[in-house]
Amino acid sequence: MLVVAVALTVLATATWLTVGAHEPPAARPDTRPATDTRTPAAAPAAPPPAKGRGGRVLSVADAVKDLDLIRPARTKLAEDFTLATPDGNRFRLHDHRGRVVFINFWATWCPPCREEMPAMERLYQQHRETGFVMVAVSADTNAKNVPAFVKEQKLSFSVALDPQLEVANVYGVRALPSSFIVDKNGELVALALGPRAWDTDAAHSLIEGLVKR
Repeated sequence: MLVVAVALTVLATATWLTVGAHEPPAARPDTRPATDTRTPAAAPAAPPPAKGRGGRVLSVADAVKDLDLIRPARTKLAEDFTLATPDGNRFRLHDHRGRVVFINFWATWCPPCREEMPAMERLYQQHRETGFVMVAVSADTNAKNVPAFVKEQKLSFSVALDPQLEVANVYGVRALPSSFIVDKNGELVALALGPRAWDTDAAHSLIEGLVKR
């Protein structure tokens, strides 16, 4: 069952869910001797730089503060999951290890979710060439409602289906929208409860900073 409650405060501009009360998901140096003459393995290619943009460039810490994001109290890996997509494929989080991943929980019937989607699309378009991954996990109990919405909004990032709220429950999601930022090591670095303006200087700086780490 889903319970809708539109709140008036900044943290409560979300649609609330009745899901389980779970906590949100939580290189070794080269030690070869100097005389080693073996040919070193080629370093992995660095991702191309993000497309040029104007505006301020903030540190990751300042971007998190500016966006009013929550930092985990301790380092933890984001819980892996595999979900079906509207086109019949599968999305697995672990497949994207080594990339920055933006996980957004939403639903077609959630007004704040619909409002932040265009800004999410702009954020994705700006950074997709650097390997940035975005997945919008739908909490719609009727998955048939999702493809039409995706087509209407012209969304190009990944969309996954969680009609039983299994993944939302694992992530401790109680409100829609909720967004989780995962770094290249697969660790949860920040989360947003409620909608955000995801195309601001702070949002772009956050992704840029995490991609460069």
